[in-house]
Amino acid sequence: MYPSTFDYARATTVAEAITMLADDEDAKVLAGGHSLLPLMKLRLATPSKLVDIGRITELSYIRKDGGEVAIGSLTRHRDVETSELLAREVPVLVKVAGQIGDPSVRHVGTIGGSTAHGDGAADLPAALLALGATMVAEGPSGRRTIAAGDFFKGFLETALAPDEILTEIRVPTGFTKFAYQKFNRRAQDWAIVGVVAVRNDRTNVGFVNMGATPLRATAVEERLAAGASLEEAAAVADEGTSPSADINASVEYRRHLARVLVRRALVELG
Repeated sequence: MYPSTFDYARATTVAEAITMLADDEDAKVLAGGHSLLPLMKLRLATPSKLVDIGRITELSYIRKDGGEVAIGSLTRHRDVETSELLAREVPVLVKVAGQIGDPSVRHVGTIGGSTAHGDGAADLPAALLALGATMVAEGPSGRRTIAAGDFFKGFLETALAPDEILTEIRVPTGFTKFAYQKFNRRAQDWAIVGVVAVRNDRTNVGFVNMGATPLRATAVEERLAAGASLEEAAAVADEGTSPSADINASVEYRRHLARVLVRRALVELG
């Protein structure tokens, strides 16, 4: 299918992009395009205007800032995958980014685009949720921060206002121990179920494709904090989740995979 007609505008600064969005409530931000354009082709998204922010170079960076790593929203997956700073400070992001799609996808797709899209089947949002990242948004009213736990609201829905742009993602350091388990039918496919586990003084677990949004495996985290064994914690992994059925898996199969993959991830953590 072909997308419905739309206007196109290219922003060269964040301020210019915000103004363009404020002028048209049905406008959408275009970054790498890997999430939005397929929806437009199916007419599941019909924006009146695309505001292209892909050439705002000030939004592409990875730098240390106190006890956090700040990542510009237009940082490509490939730059996350190859970042020496992230390899030292937040290595799970390097691992997860390296398994997104194929090289052509990773050279174009952005961490901000994937996060702002809010797809529960995406890899990086689940990792950011497990890490307790903070999202930085800018709009006509200024700048504000949103905790990852408050950012993902529903299916393809986030806390971003229509006239706001996700400009930065801030990730705490210290989670140097991690495990990433991704089960898919073929290389480069979306995960049927994925598990991201990270640990510093506690263990956090994020789920891929176990609900309409990225999810924390809170039942697992609570059991571990209470001193349960890995097997006991993994046995309740699917509690509080809401997986859907599709051509790849039934609901019960996804629940089974969640328990299996959480156990593998916890064993890998040691």
